[in-house]
Amino acid sequence: MKLDIDVAGRTVVVCGTVAGVRRVARRYRSAGAEVVVVIDGELPAAQEQLAGVRYATRPTDNGLAGWINLLGRAWLVVAVGPAAAGNERLTGVCGHLRLLLVEEPPAEPGGRIALVGGGPGNPGLLTVAACDALRDADVVFFDRLAPTDDLALLAPAAELVDVGKQPYHHPVNQSEIQEQMINRAVAGDSVVRLKGGDPFVFGRGGEELIACVRAGVPVRTVPGVSSAISVPGAAGIPVTHRGVSRAFTVISGHDPLTDQELKALVALEATVVILMGMNNLPQITAGLLRAGLAPDTPAAVVARGFSDRQQAAVATVATLADQVRRRGIDSPAVVVVGQVAAISQYAAAEGAAAERVAAGRAGTRGWHTESGPAATLPACVDELAIGASRVMAP
Repeated sequence: MKLDIDVAGRTVVVCGTVAGVRRVARRYRSAGAEVVVVIDGELPAAQEQLAGVRYATRPTDNGLAGWINLLGRAWLVVAVGPAAAGNERLTGVCGHLRLLLVEEPPAEPGGRIALVGGGPGNPGLLTVAACDALRDADVVFFDRLAPTDDLALLAPAAELVDVGKQPYHHPVNQSEIQEQMINRAVAGDSVVRLKGGDPFVFGRGGEELIACVRAGVPVRTVPGVSSAISVPGAAGIPVTHRGVSRAFTVISGHDPLTDQELKALVALEATVVILMGMNNLPQITAGLLRAGLAPDTPAAVVARGFSDRQQAAVATVATLADQVRRRGIDSPAVVVVGQVAAISQYAAAEGAAAERVAAGRAGTRGWHTESGPAATLPACVDELAIGASRVMAP
């Protein structure tokens, strides 16, 4: 049972086993409570005790005076696990002293790692499994693009460790991150490695998985919503569309593409989604043109998808880099090249091919758009239903 109450400055007594109470005790301590942990059995060694928490051994069942002494200053008593909850002496003393007694499940066994995808950054797009993993975590190692705004609420009992990387600046390198994760798991903690998007889409999740397996640490993966698909969708751009594009390719734009790679992308005649490509956008678009892509091919950039600072630029592959530079759009952003970019709400509203755009477009609050050389809608698209509006096209 979890209570939405203010425990700051109040005494909370947590009863249970050493392993079982660690997460509950840490959560109440982080909320500002004075926490007393009553342990079944021997007290943990000093180095294993939680900072700022006082420990005591459980009185014998007949030791009524001992229980009253422990609980006399308590404002709330928490029984963790069935053994503590079923202790009749504890229940009786709480009733006698008119103390609120609540039950909570014990912490899951530690010593394991979860590689968790956080989606495109909006906490509302976290999966249920991701929220569960965060709630049960002892420590969370999080990235720059992970959903961090509500992380303290999502992981109330966890230590939060920022290991985020900026473009071309990695304060904590990958091998150090893996070493820290593994060391905490070996020490018995439940570890979450929280990333933006999906762990296995340019998230180095494979490297971390291999490191955990080699170290003999149990590891599992919690998939996330990939920004490669979701962020274009936030701007009304599908990566596939019947009669327009039946395939899409996701590439990293972090490093320049070779001529062979550029020619292969053009030959696919599919949607190209580029992650981490803002710094190299002029080189990428110029390379695609050099490889034979038509200059009037629709292209778009969507930055900070699903946030109140979301921006989008819809243009052609020949003009996109200039629009992005002129409007000051920067990373994190997703680039889309292909006919589907013209299906965007932005292109439909700005493009010369649009005959009518109904007033009051739904869901666009906070989106920054600007008139420019937008691409026209593909000829095969006769009518598009976008949000609450309908856009008629030739």
